[in-house]
Amino acid sequence: MPHPSRLLVHVLAVALAVSSTAGCGAFGGSDDPPTGLSVMANVTDKSAMDSVVEAFRRHHPDLRVTVSYADTNVLQKQLPDKLRAGEGPDVFTVWPGSGNPASVSALASEDLLEDLSLRRFNLTMPMGVKPVTDVDGSTYAVPVNFSAIGSVYSTEGLEAIGGTVPETWSELLTLCDTARDDGKVLFALGNSTPWVRQLVPYALVATTVYADRPDFDRDMEYGKESFTRSRWRTALHKYLEMEERGCFSADHLNTTYEDTLDQVASGRAVGVIQIASTLSAVRAVDPDLDLRMTALPATDDPDETRMPGAVSAAYGLNPDSLHRRDALAFIDFLGSEEGQNLYNRSGATLPAIPNTSFAVDPAVKEVAERQKAGTTVPFMDQRWPNSAVQQTHFAQIRALVAGTADVDEVLTALDHAYQGRS
Repeated sequence: MPHPSRLLVHVLAVALAVSSTAGCGAFGGSDDPPTGLSVMANVTDKSAMDSVVEAFRRHHPDLRVTVSYADTNVLQKQLPDKLRAGEGPDVFTVWPGSGNPASVSALASEDLLEDLSLRRFNLTMPMGVKPVTDVDGSTYAVPVNFSAIGSVYSTEGLEAIGGTVPETWSELLTLCDTARDDGKVLFALGNSTPWVRQLVPYALVATTVYADRPDFDRDMEYGKESFTRSRWRTALHKYLEMEERGCFSADHLNTTYEDTLDQVASGRAVGVIQIASTLSAVRAVDPDLDLRMTALPATDDPDETRMPGAVSAAYGLNPDSLHRRDALAFIDFLGSEEGQNLYNRSGATLPAIPNTSFAVDPAVKEVAERQKAGTTVPFMDQRWPNSAVQQTHFAQIRALVAGTADVDEVLTALDHAYQGRS
């Protein structure tokens, strides 16, 4: 087997390139628009989208499909501008809820999304999904997967240090010590990549805040709660405690998401705190690696543990698409049982529109169990009122772990962003 580092370079080169019948960059590297249907997806969902497109092409052999991939930061910063300029793709990744510039709420408010209320997938879509796909009673995105944020462990890595999956906060800290004593680190952390900075806080806040306050988002909306008054404070202090305890890889502010995959695949890290679709990315580096995803405990009572779990990936349709009929056919396929199963089969996630024929990946068995049991909570940014909160969160978490801001300053900045204050 090739060395993980060399294989990773190849995997990332493929992931960041255009997987299509035309040779253009993420938003079109030439002056000529792509011919046929153009689809743009997040690079973290490449294997999932590749599976869907391959099957869609079999159903529509005469239809030309161009697929491109871009990083989260590129999509959130550039996609809205491209759509406003009339240069956007036909079908594209859109974030559920309202938490960033490429979210359903933000794009729909500017008439940059086609109304999909009459599409067939709406007949079977769970009502619990609609708050993050709908705006003012109309549906603007087809949700494709239910994902989660938690600890992704290499079972070989756990065995190598003689450890087991921790169920309590105390056990988690002890496992950090065990990994360090064995010359490893428990969690690879890539805080050089901005979107990664939200994951550890989200994983902790799911328990510290939502276990006791399941209506926290509504209370925030009504002004009954705030970041500074809530147990977000507890979560951030626990984040710093994990940092001090040596739970994370060294120099993580200069470590990228891609570096963390290599650390897990090479055995230098036992695991990583990530989204569920990262399992497929790690497997791309080492297909033989056995992985397991679990909730990150934040208290010493396992019954209190919650896991961030929600619709993670969704797709919208460009209302100015020159290939509207083909784009609608692709949207319908994404919302079908076949499309949902294909999207999630390779990505270690669950269909956003459940069906009985889907076989759950053993690596995410706990996610499925928690989805059914109701011990998941929404991704925090999906219910934030504006994209500034998430961007502030990225910046403030970096400042917190760099030691240039304390917990009070971080929470105050988040409250200001939530309230629309500079």
